[in-house]
Amino acid sequence: MNATQKLATWALALQYANLTDPVKDAAVKSIYNWAGCAIGGYHQPAPSIALETSSIWNTNSSGSSSILASNDSILVDPYTAALVNGIASHVDDYDDTHLETVIHPAGPIASALLAISEWQGPITGTDFLTAFVAGVEAECKLGISVSPEHYAIGWHITSTTGSIGAAVAVGKLLNLDESQMRQAIGIASTQVIGMQEFFGSDTKSFHIGRAAQSGMLAALLVSNGFTSSEGALEAKYGWTHVASTRENTTDVFDSLGETWEISKNTFKPFPCGIVIHPTIDACIRLRQDALDQNLSIADISAVDARVNPYVLTLTGKRDPQTGLEAKFSVYHAAAVGLLYGRATPSEFTDEVVHNDTVMALRDKVGTTVDDTVPRDQVYLSARFADGTNLTRYVNDTLGSLTNPMTVEQLRDKFLQQAAIVVGAERAQRAYDAFRGIEGSSDVAGLRLEFAAGNESESGAGGDGGGAQPATEGSGGSTMLLATPLVWSTLAVMLVSAFLST
Repeated sequence: MNATQKLATWALALQYANLTDPVKDAAVKSIYNWAGCAIGGYHQPAPSIALETSSIWNTNSSGSSSILASNDSILVDPYTAALVNGIASHVDDYDDTHLETVIHPAGPIASALLAISEWQGPITGTDFLTAFVAGVEAECKLGISVSPEHYAIGWHITSTTGSIGAAVAVGKLLNLDESQMRQAIGIASTQVIGMQEFFGSDTKSFHIGRAAQSGMLAALLVSNGFTSSEGALEAKYGWTHVASTRENTTDVFDSLGETWEISKNTFKPFPCGIVIHPTIDACIRLRQDALDQNLSIADISAVDARVNPYVLTLTGKRDPQTGLEAKFSVYHAAAVGLLYGRATPSEFTDEVVHNDTVMALRDKVGTTVDDTVPRDQVYLSARFADGTNLTRYVNDTLGSLTNPMTVEQLRDKFLQQAAIVVGAERAQRAYDAFRGIEGSSDVAGLRLEFAAGNESESGAGGDGGGAQPATEGSGGSTMLLATPLVWSTLAVMLVSAFLST
């Protein structure tokens, strides 16, 4: 049995009863963490730009699928919802990480599944969870089979594997047969996109939204008779051989259902590149050490972080100019960790990037590359004006497998980021809704549980109304009339056709 067939056969056979309690727990956490990020991420411009852009060709006024950060009156076609929620869930780099592959699993899968579930419903919470697990296992096992070579040559692995995982998840929800599932995997694999060149820009989060769209479209096309290769993963000119210099997909897929990658999913305590989390953690701890010794952070004369070379490869931006770029700057991350004792979305804004105090300390941060330091560890030292030298070694950073975020910390993370966009009261109701997804009789109803208009307060950080619909004549359309728009338009037309059947 080849790799594509193994994956298709396993995914279609997977039942909710096959999921162990730890797997179910990991899936629920992954989903509500994703939802919090998809709501909270709407404070960034990228999701609303994507929604406004989609309105140029999306004339269907009776949409079925929600933009999570909006009130429930904003419903769009599933294709647009998958894109916008996918972008929003990743734009803050605050989501989740399968550490072995550096895949952020939930974004492509959950964004596609929710959009389809709201259109095709009723879909129960247990069916949603089962399809979600199938998709996550597919993308992470596939990632393992080509790691580290695939990532090392420049691919954004969340995007390249996420589209295939999304196709598997949606295909399972649509009850494709084995041949159809294999072809859906093929259509998803030929839409491979995502390169690391775009880290620090809106395009990085576009990769996740596009992966959700691509996987969903693949499953829908096949369900309507579209054909593809049934051996797209292992074929000579298929995904694994074109996208990587090495693969062992068939062997890795032998462990499907025996070892669960979703149980190894971790959640980010800091909204930035995962490889600088140890440095932030060390800086926060060292800051407390300094305060305990009555030392002032203002008196720091030099900081050195001894890190794995990979840290600078991914997050070595010396002089970030925007909040998004700062998410890939170990220097900025160290500075805010030392100055503020925290690293939340508020520390990765354009304003903070250009803050004089932050810039001054950032200039004092240096790095030493050391191949012997694992990627998840750091040796940090800070020298003070009086000659004092403080050091910190971190090998158990918060959010790692050895020091995971607690349920309470995940709840606080959800509420803090979501409240900025929809207000504290709606954020709490959204958390409760997605935390309880397993017991839902129809996940399409989740949005109604935190709809605007029922809360007693206007909400924090604005009017609490969430994202607003794009309006005609709001501008920005001239630069959008390019070749990628043609493909997107055709895709939306296809989905719209499915909606009308």
